[in-house]
Amino acid sequence: MEILTIYEGELARPDVQQLLALHVAAMRAASPADACHVLPGAALEDPSISVFTARNGSQLVGIGALKQLDPTHGEIKSMRAHPDATGQGVGRLILDHLIATARDRGYRRISLETGSTDEFIPALRLYARAGFTICGAFGGYPATPFTRFLALDL
Repeated sequence: MEILTIYEGELARPDVQQLLALHVAAMRAASPADACHVLPGAALEDPSISVFTARNGSQLVGIGALKQLDPTHGEIKSMRAHPDATGQGVGRLILDHLIATARDRGYRRISLETGSTDEFIPALRLYARAGFTICGAFGGYPATPFTRFLALDL
């Protein structure tokens, strides 16, 4: 993979909106309604959320977001590699950037909520390789048989 550049604040760009729409559609298709907590593009405009993009030149290859839950706890949201970049390490690059950003902000913990079915196995493997472990529900999410909660202590 070529050297990629990470940007913050590109949420309004059409290619970012398209990738987010693909992400939302995929999460809604793969998740039961009571366990689908994906944020559509407009919800990511919340001031507590920072959206990052990864680009190869001008080509969007992935997105990820970091939400501040409190001054010491962040949540990973909206991780998605572009379909043309799947399997090229984009997810790990974005995840590493989100972890580094969380450390820079002084967070002591970052958490995430994801699914448990076959569609989520690649993501679960990515998070496990980065040191995330299973934890309890957080942030008001309901615990369901479908849902997996993971955290990384920083």
